[in-house]
Amino acid sequence: MKVAKLSQALGIEISGVQLAELEGAALEELKIQVFENGVAVIRDQELSPEQHIAFAKRWGGIDVNPFFPTNSGWPEIAEVRKAEDQKDNIGGGWHTDHSFDQIPAMGSILVARELPPSGGDTLFSSMGAAYDALSDGLKQTLAGLRAVHTADHIYQPGGHYSKTDLAGEMTGQELSTRAVHPVVIRHPATGRQLLYVNGAFTTHFEGWTREESLPLLGYLYSVAAREEFQCRVKWQSGTVTIWDNRATWHLAMNDYHGHRRVMHRITLTGEPLAA
Repeated sequence: MKVAKLSQALGIEISGVQLAELEGAALEELKIQVFENGVAVIRDQELSPEQHIAFAKRWGGIDVNPFFPTNSGWPEIAEVRKAEDQKDNIGGGWHTDHSFDQIPAMGSILVARELPPSGGDTLFSSMGAAYDALSDGLKQTLAGLRAVHTADHIYQPGGHYSKTDLAGEMTGQELSTRAVHPVVIRHPATGRQLLYVNGAFTTHFEGWTREESLPLLGYLYSVAAREEFQCRVKWQSGTVTIWDNRATWHLAMNDYHGHRRVMHRITLTGEPLAA
């Protein structure tokens, strides 16, 4: 396994492995690389849907998002699609998947299936670097805070995703998603302290009004989105990207209007978050 850094803050590109065959000690090494670097890009893979699912099961449990269309009967795989005639995309703002769940997802394994001629990159940002950049005084303030996360405003009919390829999936679905998590969490594998709020799903601090919460949340978001904390994944045919959802934000660039983009995502089961 050969490893090259994508940026100083986070992200690596791995060569010399075939995920369809990876198991045992080699798989454990890959997990460590993802935990320590946040994002791992693996090129030149030929994963069928069955191999994609089998690899994810060797990693651990699979979380199924009921609001995403599945891939031809494989419920474990969510299709993240944008059609040629659509303007809005899925994941087009900085976010952390499933932070609205009581036990948020560990991460995701995303496989490129159909790509536009150019564009459609994915940006990632390090929540460890974001936390480290805060002052000692602000760190002390955040240490006692918890934040409320929900996705109701995103997935409900009339919400943002009603303008995307998920529109047909959301019709008639009743939504009630709510979770409360520490604003600063400790990574269960590395022990690193991480900022755990995001603009898509975090609505306010527990015990605060939204109006009171927005100024501080806005500042935290501005720190977390700093360019020096980011890396960029340029997709190619055969590219697979695995990321740690607890340690990163991500954003799907929406710069390929008039072209189709289809990605297959499996979301990996996490564990309870601890301050």
